[in-house]
Amino acid sequence: MGRNLQNGEKLRPIDLARRHGLSTQAVRNYEEAGILPAADRTAAGYRAYTPLHARALRTFLALVPGHGHPTATAIMRAVNEGAVDEAFRLIDGSHAQLLRDRETLQAVEGALRDLAPHAGTAASRPRRTFIGPLAEELGVRPATLRKWEEAGLVRPRRDPVTGYRVYDESDVRDARLVHQLRRGGYLLEQIAPLIQRVRTAGGLEPLEGALRDWRGRLSARSRAMLTGAAELEAYLRART
Repeated sequence: MGRNLQNGEKLRPIDLARRHGLSTQAVRNYEEAGILPAADRTAAGYRAYTPLHARALRTFLALVPGHGHPTATAIMRAVNEGAVDEAFRLIDGSHAQLLRDRETLQAVEGALRDLAPHAGTAASRPRRTFIGPLAEELGVRPATLRKWEEAGLVRPRRDPVTGYRVYDESDVRDARLVHQLRRGGYLLEQIAPLIQRVRTAGGLEPLEGALRDWRGRLSARSRAMLTGAAELEAYLRART
């Protein structure tokens, strides 16, 4: 490794910074974090980088979009410490998380397709219902609906006179979506952020645009992981 660092041109921190649109302090921080190999020092004590450092920096910046800054940092640190298998484990973890995200997206899209037939019956459906009829419609126990309420997945109001739970159309929509996702094996804590997406979007129809954006981001991450993998392979070759 020491011999490799001596090969090729010598680069100053400002040279690396300018090539990658960074500040010299950022370059020094990356070295201290283990993202770059330790640099040699000149007789005057200045850092002397090499093309290998430039490739390490390019690799890190290529890994960030697909894996995120913390994981990209851990991958580079592992590689520079010679723990290549640990770097591969981290990469596998990112791919596994991406797959889980895709499966979640598919579950939500499937749930929306299952709900689509109900969307056209809104005018004929009562504008409000109660826990018993809703539980019967979904094929669950009232206790299940109460559990979903405790988890914040449905938010029925209380009738001021009787104290009964009253579910309006948005509550019924949320309950149906929760039901579909639960049937798909998702935990309540996994469903909660998805229900929030529906509420933030203002319903199912606006959510379809959010789902397209979500799908686009997942595809962008997949492409970014491919780019990062190519740069990492080149860096591994350069190190050997």
